[in-house]
Amino acid sequence: MSLRTVVRGWIDHYFSDEEAVLLLVLLVVGFAVVIWLGKMLAPFLTALVIAFLLQGGVNALRRRKVPHLIAVLTVFLAFVGILLALALILLPLIWNQLASLIQETPRMFASGQRMLDELQMTYPKLITPDLVQDWISVLSREATQISQRALTLSLASLGNVLALIVYLVLVPILVFFMLKDRDRLVGFLVSLLPARRDLMTRVWIEMDLQIANYVRGKAIEIVIVGTVTFFTFAFFGLPYSALLAVLVGFSVLVPYIGAAVATLPVAAVAGFHFGLGDDFLYVLVAYGVIQALDGNVLVPVLFSEAVNLHPVSIILAVLFFGGIWGFWGIFFAIPLATLLKALVYAWPRGIKHKQRSLAKQPANG
Repeated sequence: MSLRTVVRGWIDHYFSDEEAVLLLVLLVVGFAVVIWLGKMLAPFLTALVIAFLLQGGVNALRRRKVPHLIAVLTVFLAFVGILLALALILLPLIWNQLASLIQETPRMFASGQRMLDELQMTYPKLITPDLVQDWISVLSREATQISQRALTLSLASLGNVLALIVYLVLVPILVFFMLKDRDRLVGFLVSLLPARRDLMTRVWIEMDLQIANYVRGKAIEIVIVGTVTFFTFAFFGLPYSALLAVLVGFSVLVPYIGAAVATLPVAAVAGFHFGLGDDFLYVLVAYGVIQALDGNVLVPVLFSEAVNLHPVSIILAVLFFGGIWGFWGIFFAIPLATLLKALVYAWPRGIKHKQRSLAKQPANG
C-alpha cells in the first residue's frame, strides 16, 4: 500500500464530512487570530472571559423572574464594586508588601547564610564547607536575578500606566454590552454559520458545559483559597500575608505543580521570620491543612462533573497553552484540553460514522 493511498484513506476517514472541514478551518483561524493578534485584542478577550464568568449570575437572577436589564445592571455594578475594591485596597497592599519584601531580601539572604553555617556546624560530616559555599553562590545568583526582574518590572510598569487606564475603562464597557446584548451577539455569530451544524452544536454544548463549570468554579476556588490563606497567615503573624495569599490562591490554576511551587516562598518567609521553631511548623501544618481541604473538599464541591483527563494530559496542556497565551493559557488549559478531547470523540469518521448516526435516529412513522 502506497503512502498516497494511506494519506487519502486517512483524509476520507476524518474529513469526508464537509462540516468537519469547516469546523477545522474555524478552529485554525480562531487559534491563529488569538496567537498573532492576542495582544491587540487583549481588552476584548479579557472582557469576553469576565462576561462569561458573570453570565452565571445574570442567569441566576433571570431564573428568579428578574428582568434582563435589571439583572445585568445588578451583576455589572457588583463587578465594578469588586474591581474598585481590588484597585483601591488589595493592589496597593500587595504592591507595598512586594516592595517591602524586595527591601528585606538582603537581610533574609544574610539570615540564610547564618542558617547554613549553623547547619554546617551541627552536621559537619553531612554538610561540608564547599557545599555551603555552593548553596550561598546559588542563593546569591537567584537573589540578584529576582532583584533585576523586580527592577525591570517596576520600570516597565511605568510605561504601562496608560494601558492599565485603558483596561480599567474599556473592559468594563465591553463587559456591560456583552452581558446586555448577549443574545443579539450570539445570534449574529450563529447566522454566519451554515444551516447544517450538528457537529458544531455538539461541540458547543460540550464546550459551554465544561468551560463554564470549570472557569466559574476555578474563580471561586481562587477567591476562597486566597482568602482563607490570608486570614490564616495573618493569625500567625506571618509577614507579607496578602502577597503570599495571592500567590497561593493563583497556585490552584496549575494542578500538581502550583501547590508545590507556592510552598517554597511560604516556607522561606516563615523560616526567615520565625526560625526553625514551633511557629514555623505551625504555619506549615496550617498551610498543609488548607491544601488538603482544597483538594479533598472544595474541589469536589465546586466541580460536580470531574474533568476526566489523565495527569500527563493536564501537565502537557498547561505547558502548551501557557507557553502560547501566558496566564490565560494556564487558566484555560484544562477546559481547552477537555474541549480537544470532546472534539476527538465527536469528530465524524467517514461512512461508518454516518451509518451510526442514522441508526440512532428514530424511525419516521
